[in-house]
Amino acid sequence: MAAARLLLLFFFSLAWSEAFGQNVVPKSVYVFGDSLADVGNNNHLSTLLKADFPHNGVDFSGGKPTGRFSNGKNAVDFLADKLGLPSPPPYLSISSNSNSSELFLNGVNFASGGAGVLDTTNKGGCLSLNKQISYFSAAYASMVGQIGAVQTESHLANSIFAILIGSNDIFSYLKNSKTTQFQFVGSLSSTLQLQLKKMYNYGARKFVFIGVGPLGCCPAQRNQNKSGDCRVSANSISDHYNQAVASLLQDMKLQHNDMNYSFFNTSLALSELIDDSANYGFTEIKAACCGLGKLNAQVACTPISHLCANRSNHIFWDLYHPTEAAAAVLVSHVVDGTWPLVYPMNARQLDAI
Repeated sequence: MAAARLLLLFFFSLAWSEAFGQNVVPKSVYVFGDSLADVGNNNHLSTLLKADFPHNGVDFSGGKPTGRFSNGKNAVDFLADKLGLPSPPPYLSISSNSNSSELFLNGVNFASGGAGVLDTTNKGGCLSLNKQISYFSAAYASMVGQIGAVQTESHLANSIFAILIGSNDIFSYLKNSKTTQFQFVGSLSSTLQLQLKKMYNYGARKFVFIGVGPLGCCPAQRNQNKSGDCRVSANSISDHYNQAVASLLQDMKLQHNDMNYSFFNTSLALSELIDDSANYGFTEIKAACCGLGKLNAQVACTPISHLCANRSNHIFWDLYHPTEAAAAVLVSHVVDGTWPLVYPMNARQLDAI
């Protein structure tokens, strides 16, 4: 009889431990994307696509460059912070750590400056989205090895998967377009569909997809117009791509009832920010803060480039990227905004599911 009680107590304790173990694995943020989301992966690559030098990071804690293409925090830093989660470290900084399995559970940033949906985009100079997903599959296997498949799947199902990708593919297309815009965006969409499905198969259930901005309005594109106005052709492709991604996510939701998403129309949001810049405290909407030449957009941000004295009143940090101040405004809409900027729900509502 005593033996039976001990056996019952053992199984009760085991069940309680497993349930408790599932509860103590916190939800995290997993990031995929390009330089808008890179927090230092490219620091570990042999590539020219880096931001590990001044004036990058001038307003980051400590005032030193971290690999972020920004004067301070970038979009994923703000996203994680507003959701009460830590901004995850770059995968390449922790993948060789003996405690990598445990570290992966706290979230990972796979984003790489220059990356695209297509493997051909900046090939050899960055981690393509397919490569990032491959690294995620390795992290998944490592987590399963540590806490088991059930707990890993529960953890990932509660975590946020943030994706910022597509801009570099569009820039490459603008330089050397060999197909129609319709064919190009169709190719991107079909490739992205397979990539998101892979992420779903590895446990991703909550997607925050931050669309591309009005790329024709970045300083590098404005510089190509004598007037300094936005390039209409580039903005047209940006809009087309965002529409395709939103449609893709909607179709994916119809196929997988346990999957949910939040899509942010960056093109619309940033265009509205530019048009209403004064109300947000921005006085410079065309020129980059860091660079040289017309609109500070003829030479990239380097240690010898001009640095604006007031980063908080500039929308753009360099040729392509927003300042920390602009990123903060945009992410506030990602997290707590409403249609038509973000839909079918915002990131905070998604996180609460």
